[in-house]
Amino acid sequence: MNAAARKPDRVLLIIVAAIACLVIVALAVVFTRGEPEALDGSTPAGVVQRYSTAVIDGDTSTADSYLTDSARSMCRGFAESGPLPTRIVLISATERDNTALVRVSVVVSTGSGGPFGPSEYEMEDRFSLVKADGKWMVDQAPYQLLSCSGPAVKP
Repeated sequence: MNAAARKPDRVLLIIVAAIACLVIVALAVVFTRGEPEALDGSTPAGVVQRYSTAVIDGDTSTADSYLTDSARSMCRGFAESGPLPTRIVLISATERDNTALVRVSVVVSTGSGGPFGPSEYEMEDRFSLVKADGKWMVDQAPYQLLSCSGPAVKP
């Protein structure tokens, strides 16, 4: 009778140990995911990735280095509004000789909650790039990711 009483305890112990191992593996996967893979900076998608990262990080001088003069001129009369995107997802990149179109999904999270948590919305937009001196430059960016290094115009 004593041996029968120990058997359920061992099964329970094995089940608890298996659950603990699964939890540890899941936590390791979550905490070691890291940053997204960096795309080749000489491609249109790589330029968009670096530009978007600079804008989201608030590094306007780096973001400005990826803009054409035409794109910089779009800042005149620009009024900053709304939160910056929290995530940019690459949908597609179409490259031609001297122009490229990069379609992205822009995700903005307002952070203000409600009964169901933070509010988030997503929209598709695109970047237009041109090749200048053998280097891809952003000629048009989605308005949420327009980097203006000068003072913004008050709305």
